[in-house]
Amino acid sequence: MAFDPQVPVTETSLGVYFRERLTHYAQQLRPPPLEDTCWYLGNVLERFCRPEHLFVWQEGQYNLRPLALLYGDALQTSNARQRCAVLQQLGDMALFLGALFPQRYARIGLHQDYFIGMGGGAYDYLAENARHNRHIFAELARTFARMVGLVANACSRDNPVRHEDILAIYQRWLQNRDPLAEQQLRALGIVLGGSDHKQ
Repeated sequence: MAFDPQVPVTETSLGVYFRERLTHYAQQLRPPPLEDTCWYLGNVLERFCRPEHLFVWQEGQYNLRPLALLYGDALQTSNARQRCAVLQQLGDMALFLGALFPQRYARIGLHQDYFIGMGGGAYDYLAENARHNRHIFAELARTFARMVGLVANACSRDNPVRHEDILAIYQRWLQNRDPLAEQQLRALGIVLGGSDHKQ
């Protein structure tokens, strides 16, 4: 049966659910990402649905460790295996946060280029040094912005978007023709006219 984004979740595994959504939206990309990459992204989304995988427990509460501090952790370790583990967490978090919470971070001055730089750089290192899945990390590094858009599309259909967030995305697109903003607008059903593309 074909995937329908309007049908309620009936899967027993979040990983399966996310992988089906990712595969559906990946088919709209040219060229589409590797099947292994969609599988990996589905696992990332499933993992980060559990707070203990996204947050760290500090001073009696869960906190989100900043990407810059994770990068610092990776630089400080002399253990190659540990460095890869930290950089994988960094890349995965940059992808997840950049796709699902771009407006929240934009309000504090962290824009898509920050997530692309952090996540793309982490995956680029893993493409050369990881023990497994180098082809996945290579694709994620090479097409990071596109993968952020894919994850945003796969996760956004069931989540209502506030009007001010839509306006913020549109303003970002107007300012610099950000392709991720355009993908997000199209995912919301906003078709940008042909005259908007001229610049």
